[in-house]
Amino acid sequence: MSLKIAIQGIPGSFHHQVALKAYGDEAEILPFNTFEAVAKSISQGEADFGVMAIENSIAGAILPNYDLLDRYELFISDEFYLPIAHQLMALPGQQIDKIKEVRSHPMALLQCKTFLAQHPNMKQVDDIDTATVAKRISQEQSEGLAAIASEIAAEIYGLEILARDIQTVKSN
Repeated sequence: MSLKIAIQGIPGSFHHQVALKAYGDEAEILPFNTFEAVAKSISQGEADFGVMAIENSIAGAILPNYDLLDRYELFISDEFYLPIAHQLMALPGQQIDKIKEVRSHPMALLQCKTFLAQHPNMKQVDDIDTATVAKRISQEQSEGLAAIASEIAAEIYGLEILARDIQTVKSN
């Protein structure tokens, strides 16, 4: 019987990467939209473990997630350090100078502010999740639209990386 691992996000998200690295490909990944749903699934026994970000080297402690640990009487059993590398991606064949809009999680946009400042023609739009934007671009075949997400999200959703490692702080 494989372990059930709750994550916030979908395949290609940073939490998904941690779950695969920490628990292996044989683990059953249970994706949720919110960290609260992750905590609830663990407390109710639906998931054996969960992956939740609790620290960010740029933003610091993610206090709402510490609150969830307390409210749901959960504990930290292990920690995993994942270097966050953001990639600008779009449908194959797109040119970076033709990108009119870039979407991602607000924290990812913030983490890439130096790169984005060099491309003022790209309108920045906050969205729910890095990998979800990549998936939507792929499904809707949206031209002129880019996502900031992980390299694995580009692979999963068939997107082309237009610019690599665009995060301002390389050690995040």
